[in-house]
Amino acid sequence: MRALTPATLRGRLALLALTTTAIWVTLLTVIFNMALHAQLRRQSDDLLRTRATAVAATLQTWPDGHIRVLEPSDDRALDVGVWIYQGHTAIERPRAPKGLQASADRMAGQRKTFMDIKTPYAWRVYSLPVMSGGRRVGTVVSAVDLDPYSDLARLVLAGSAILGLLLLFGVYLLTRAVVRGALRSVTQMSEQATQWGEHGTHHRFGGEDRPAELAGLARNLDQLLDRLSAVLRHEQQLTAELSHELRTPLARITAEIDWLIARNRTAAERDTSHQAIAASAATMQQICESLLTIPTDRIRDRCSLLHLARDLAERNTEGPSIVVTGKNVTAGVPANLVERILMPLLNNARRYARTQITVECTADVEIIVTDDGPGVPVELRNAVFEPGRRANPDDGHDGVGLGLALARRLARTADGDIAIDAAGRFVISLPRG
Repeated sequence: MRALTPATLRGRLALLALTTTAIWVTLLTVIFNMALHAQLRRQSDDLLRTRATAVAATLQTWPDGHIRVLEPSDDRALDVGVWIYQGHTAIERPRAPKGLQASADRMAGQRKTFMDIKTPYAWRVYSLPVMSGGRRVGTVVSAVDLDPYSDLARLVLAGSAILGLLLLFGVYLLTRAVVRGALRSVTQMSEQATQWGEHGTHHRFGGEDRPAELAGLARNLDQLLDRLSAVLRHEQQLTAELSHELRTPLARITAEIDWLIARNRTAAERDTSHQAIAASAATMQQICESLLTIPTDRIRDRCSLLHLARDLAERNTEGPSIVVTGKNVTAGVPANLVERILMPLLNNARRYARTQITVECTADVEIIVTDDGPGVPVELRNAVFEPGRRANPDDGHDGVGLGLALARRLARTADGDIAIDAAGRFVISLPRG
């Protein structure tokens, strides 16, 4: 069955239209021919009744049951296929085949009104009682040849079949032409997609001047292309940033190794160089863990910011205490991603806070992080988000200046952001869940 199904959509739609039309035409043909057959049967019965009634009008009955035939001036039309019986005796009969004559004789005196016979031709016979004084004294039997009616029915059936086949053929050709025209836009879109695949994804289909169904498809495809373009831009940006961030620690490791093998070094010099290599390797590990695990599929999850902040505060066992306040709002970002965004800010606050860190969750789906430390100088509030930039490199704290930059990148990847407001507070903005 599957082998008979056309491979193209146009062929399948044409086959569906052809099948539906064939069923409908067959049904109409059957109904029409059944109605025609019934109408022809009614016409033959009306003809039989008319002949029998006309002949019965020429009969005169006597009280003793005798029947007299009154001959009209021209009764040739009445004598065609009509028998007159007095009792069971035919007093007037036409020339007829033996089988038809025997059937007419059987109809005399019987109650049966109509009867179909074959002699071997098809005939229909009708009997009309002749009454006198309330009793039946005779019978008028009329017969009609059904072959002309049958020939007409067969001719109409053959004509209906030929007309139906021509109609199906025309419907098939017309359907293919209409479907071809309807799918022309789909073919054009497919060709455009093939061409665009060779020259990037900046083109869009657009839903203007298209049928409603194709306009919806075009919009969905454009949204898909937008997401693909965003993913490609993200990957390109990620590659560039990864290359840029790894270049410095890798250069430091290479330089230290070259310095070690250039000539013999003292134990103190080797330890210093080893520590520099280890620090650079740790920096590279941090960069890789932060950048390479950024989600790129943009699949949304949800989490409660207040519950997450309280959980992080409970896990804080060292340094200043963390106080969590605010509204219980839901963000459209996975909990693990929010944690990776928030942790660099908490680590940064832990370095500089004196006694307390405050985390506030607002109704605007924001997390505000403050501490009682010296704060970020106004002139450096934008620069602290640059990779490798620290507000005070000589403050004695560990770090290579990547935490805030990577946290902002993670937030922007989740359609959020991190900024420092006028009061010097770190504000994480996230999409609503």
